Amino acid sequence: MIELKHLKTLATLRDTGSLTATATTLHLTQSALSHQLKDLEARIGGQLFLRKTRPVKFTAEGEIFLKLAEDVLPRIAKAENEVASLKEDVNGRLHMAIECHSCFQWLMPALKEYQQAWPSVTLDFSSGFGFEPLPALVCGELDLVITSDIQPRSEVHYEPLFDFEMRLVTSVSHPLAKKKSIQPSDLSDQTMLSYPVQKNRLDVVKHFLQPASVDPKQWKQADNTLMLIQMVSAGLGVAALPNWAISEFSRQGLITSIPLGNGLWRRLFAATRHSDKDKRYLQAFFNTARIQSQGHLDGIKTVKLG
Repeated sequence: MIELKHLKTLATLRDTGSLTATATTLHLTQSALSHQLKDLEARIGGQLFLRKTRPVKFTAEGEIFLKLAEDVLPRIAKAENEVASLKEDVNGRLHMAIECHSCFQWLMPALKEYQQAWPSVTLDFSSGFGFEPLPALVCGELDLVITSDIQPRSEVHYEPLFDFEMRLVTSVSHPLAKKKSIQPSDLSDQTMLSYPVQKNRLDVVKHFLQPASVDPKQWKQADNTLMLIQMVSAGLGVAALPNWAISEFSRQGLITSIPLGNGLWRRLFAATRHSDKDKRYLQAFFNTARIQSQGHLDGIKTVKLG
């Protein structure tokens, strides 16, 4: 009655929270996905989930099949990995650097899920802010770098993960909070708050301020997103942060976020050595990272692959 593809579809629908993201993740058309789900519902004689809810809410029947998916899919994945290990070494190494402070928000759950499926892969990571990670990647000290900054090199492959929007964050009482969009000149007399990163590596500088030859009056740094938000909320300055990192604070009314220009969209990548990009444990990490981000981050856009 129920097939393996149905279990994969339901598990993906739970993780992504929407039919659109599920279709994208499974590389299906919306029509094909809808047909598959209606066919299964016809077989069981009941609804699997409530339409037009976000995130998707499952019925009692749907929950039963989700529990089955949670039991069966990991066992199948483990069996597939064991078979693959007969042909390929899965005892790999994934030492990574992260050029994105706010990425810890989704990366840690992704790594936990990944490690359950690939327990033989050695995981380690370090901050990419105190050194240049790409040379370390090329020479083999690192295996993967999470970054939005492409520096084309023949030895490096950039795997797209998702698109996000950089937005200006202000206190709710800040004069700029009333503007519909921010222009570079609006920031010339402002105190800009940022992570402890060289200014020329910040997206807001490279792709917004620098092209307009604008430099804010003052710069201050904070170690993490929560500290930045608290400083912004207290009126100590403004900051440019990814939309998904600030959505919860915005909902709570702690800050106001405004588009930069017509919208400053950036793409996050997982950079690896070109010679390693097709290794199964790396491909599995790419997929896990995409599914985790799509299922848990607000305001991002999925990347069409191929």
